[in-house]
Amino acid sequence: MSGIPVFDDWLDVTVPWHGAVVPLGNFDGVHRGHQVLIGQAAEAAKAKDAPVVALTFEPHPRTFFVKDTAPFRLTSPQAKARLLARFGVQAVLAQRFDPAFAAVAAEDFVDGILVAGLRARHVVCGYDFTFGARRSGNVDMLQRMGAERGFAVTVVPPVMREGEIYSSTRIREALRAGMVREAADLLGHSWEIEGMVEQGDQRGRTIGFPTANVALGEYLRPRFGVYAVRAAIEENGAWAWRDGVANLGRRPTFGKLRENFEVHVLDYDGDLYGRAVRVALVDFIRPEMKFAGLDALKSQIAADRDAAREILRAG
Repeated sequence: MSGIPVFDDWLDVTVPWHGAVVPLGNFDGVHRGHQVLIGQAAEAAKAKDAPVVALTFEPHPRTFFVKDTAPFRLTSPQAKARLLARFGVQAVLAQRFDPAFAAVAAEDFVDGILVAGLRARHVVCGYDFTFGARRSGNVDMLQRMGAERGFAVTVVPPVMREGEIYSSTRIREALRAGMVREAADLLGHSWEIEGMVEQGDQRGRTIGFPTANVALGEYLRPRFGVYAVRAAIEENGAWAWRDGVANLGRRPTFGKLRENFEVHVLDYDGDLYGRAVRVALVDFIRPEMKFAGLDALKSQIAADRDAAREILRAG
């Protein structure tokens, strides 16, 4: 539900989106640095009376080149499109990153995709943007070819906070440490996990705390433990937000090995199985623990629920 057109190949981009201002990048997380870049693209588009069409890549090139990489994504494709739209993008080319595309020479990326395909009037990218086979193209090449081919190029310098560059890597580090408020500050929005509710073992229901088992997919795994969250449930094409508490981990009390992300929506008794949910992590409550028995676990879950209420009430 991004609300904007999303294309998966440059050959499929339709005429109304030709002649755009094109922000370039992976945009994983769509963090504050990305937002500055997109804002500059939007300003250029307004001056030129042109649309803003973001060019990004799916799957993330890191997934393509490092086959056994651990889950690391900050945003799913649909979440990325939704965030890009929120900050001013009007359409997305989420270019399919496959062996054929990975082999495209840097010059052909410019001439084939930016010029012949998108008919880009203006391109905006970060200072460290690279493109083409073996990452042989850089911003100097892009500026030179832009001057020769008739499109403008804006290179955005590092966007900093207190001497530190906003980066997806730094956000991942914060999440792995359980520092979700810090991650949200770097992102400029809450970090979310979005997925379908899967069939679990329904143990939570039997002890009075029903949970939705949300598929983690390719999302980064933050620190294992319990979080205060806000959960959005898809209802009639819109998202309805509710307070909740979530546990991420392997449930050592029950000897589980598989990672689970279980969300208890406060004061809600509807059936979520098979539905899409978005879960925004608000604050870290405690690390994952192993309990001596079911009574101790139930007592701690009740305490976690009360802690989540207090955190969410405070904002």
